[in-house]
Amino acid sequence: MLDPKLLRNDLPAVAERLSVRNFTLDQDAISVLDQKRKQLQQHSEELQATRNARAKSIGQAKGRGEDIAPLLAENTRMGDELEQAKKELAIVQADFDAILLTLPNLVDASVPPGRDESENVEMRKVGVPQEFSYPPLDHVDIGARRSALDFETATKLTGSRFAVLRGELAMLHRALIQFMLDVHTREHGYTEINVPYVVNADSLKGTGQLPKFEEDLFRLVWGDAETQAEAGAAGSDYYLIPTSEVPVTNTVRDTILEASELPVRYTCHSACFRSEAGSYGRDTRGLIRQHQFEKVEMVQIVHPDESFAALDQMTGHAEAILQKLGLAYRVVILCGGDIGFAAAKTHDIEVWLPSQQTYREISSISNCTDFQARRMQARYRDPETRKPELLHTLNGSGLAVGRTLIAIMENYQQEDGSVKVPEALQAYTGGVTRVLLP
Repeated sequence: MLDPKLLRNDLPAVAERLSVRNFTLDQDAISVLDQKRKQLQQHSEELQATRNARAKSIGQAKGRGEDIAPLLAENTRMGDELEQAKKELAIVQADFDAILLTLPNLVDASVPPGRDESENVEMRKVGVPQEFSYPPLDHVDIGARRSALDFETATKLTGSRFAVLRGELAMLHRALIQFMLDVHTREHGYTEINVPYVVNADSLKGTGQLPKFEEDLFRLVWGDAETQAEAGAAGSDYYLIPTSEVPVTNTVRDTILEASELPVRYTCHSACFRSEAGSYGRDTRGLIRQHQFEKVEMVQIVHPDESFAALDQMTGHAEAILQKLGLAYRVVILCGGDIGFAAAKTHDIEVWLPSQQTYREISSISNCTDFQARRMQARYRDPETRKPELLHTLNGSGLAVGRTLIAIMENYQQEDGSVKVPEALQAYTGGVTRVLLP
């Protein structure tokens, strides 16, 4: 959430920074609301001060033996007027807060302008894209052998955009998860954490998914109508996580950390669930865009002065996984038109896929500055002033497991349709060096 003071004191500057996202801020609506808020707040304060003064005069009149009934009646009238003013102020403040919850983060000055992903800026390319002496297969055709990658059964079990992995492919998927967690915990200094796959609405509000992106979430409903009615609002206040960023980042919600506890670094493997609303027709073949997928997430909670250095560090941590796996990739800075709602700056890592002859996103690492922390009231105590100050939060994939599996299947495929196991993974496959052999 943006700092309300920015909207009250420097609205044109906020509008200018949001325009980099191609987001048009309704300055008039905010100005009208804020002016009404100021008037009601001033009116309430004046009524309270007058009422307090009259209460004192009533006591004095009573001491002199005067008839205080008219004074009491006037005081009651003013009390009713004060109560009404407070109610109106609460409504205006709620309307203001509702607008705040829909406004994205302000992008950093280093974020390039642009309309969409075609205008993202390449930072670097690493590795040489794999070349083949034969037409390379895509991961769907490779995985069709022995039904190792089975979409038909998944559709029967659940529906479209789900997958069943069998045998050596399931083993390779599991090996990737263990490999990523080991690298991040043993080499990069993260603490492994295991969190619920179900979260409440407050957690999703804290990281910015609610209220704006509810259509992208899987909301949980259980029981019959009578059970739901008895449960009330709380009974439908749970969602499947779209990413473990949500529960992991919310571990510091409503918390004040000591500065000495920073940075907090967590890594987490989890399933992720997304409705992919509005994405129908895009990447419907294979594992690229599924309703359920798995990811190894990185989250850092840092001092505000350290967040942009942490962004570069986390990008390097995700890159290290690809380098160890011998996969070619590139790193881009997302432009204003492509950056996520909560992010101030984002680096995307895109891996080379031979079947598509292009780079595809495999990790997105974002510095959210104090945007999420303000929504969560996640703070640290300044060691000098001892006052609570907002933290900065960062998150990133380290990596998306399914997409990493795709990259290995396609880049390490052999002419006979089998797949070589990258050397870095062989310790996790029991020494198996090739899978899906004829």
